[in-house]
Amino acid sequence: MKYTFLFPGQGSQAVGMAKDIYDAFQTARNKMDLANKILGRDLLKIIFDGPEEDLKATQNTQPALFTVESAITDILVEKGKVPLFTAGHSLGEYSALYAAGILSFEDGLKLVAKRGELMANAGKETPGTMAAVIGMDKAKIIEVLKTVTSGVVVTANENTPEQTVISGEVAAVNEACEKLKAAGAKRAMILPVSGAFHSPLMQKAADVYSGILDTVTFNTPRCPIILNVSANAESDASQIKQLVKKQLVSPVRWVESIASLSALDFGTCIEVGPGSVLKGLVKKCNESINVVSCDTATNIYSLLN
Repeated sequence: MKYTFLFPGQGSQAVGMAKDIYDAFQTARNKMDLANKILGRDLLKIIFDGPEEDLKATQNTQPALFTVESAITDILVEKGKVPLFTAGHSLGEYSALYAAGILSFEDGLKLVAKRGELMANAGKETPGTMAAVIGMDKAKIIEVLKTVTSGVVVTANENTPEQTVISGEVAAVNEACEKLKAAGAKRAMILPVSGAFHSPLMQKAADVYSGILDTVTFNTPRCPIILNVSANAESDASQIKQLVKKQLVSPVRWVESIASLSALDFGTCIEVGPGSVLKGLVKKCNESINVVSCDTATNIYSLLN
């Protein structure tokens, strides 16, 4: 069997996620306990017991999801389910880098912890927000955004042909929402986020983060990774690092990423992580691609049998 691993990003987390996986698999316990040691704090308590407010804070969400997704990856790989391709949505890209052998677990965990911290600080220093736009294609959205006069606003997550998230300064995003609805969008609603992610408002954080990435080894991938910034399957470690540096200030090109995947011999797609957000997004990008959930011990057992 051939497999492609897809990794969800922020928004997929839930208090108690992967507790059953931790209890059922020694491999998961080893990896998740290691995360606590590396970070020097009790991340697992936040993952398993919450409160939700703590888990939702981006500096906790990012290492929490990376840890859970890496632990599930280890279980699958140990049982012979090795990916031919990997891809991740925004934060999920780091789990995809780990699954492709590009980042070690320790480096990946330290990176996402730092990424979360920098993004949280950027959100406080340069307040911004994001909004989901439903029922309008990307080209039309971009056209409308060009008419916004109250500040910076850009497309951030190109999730499906009918759903794009925009990101920018609060006043600009509010103005854009009104203009998009007037131009025919079915909905344009502000999201509960702590900053304008994947927009120029993250530039200062991206500059600091770029320097940190320079100190980390990116290994030659054991399989290609479809990156958010290029929406192409990439195999060159130095090129991958340069593209990852741009991720914080660039759109997540998920629609194009799934189009790239569709042209490859991708096998069975597995959503490695909590929930089924990507299953829904992929189906709206390409109805013929079925995505298998892998977020509970029961799901994992059925996949392994």
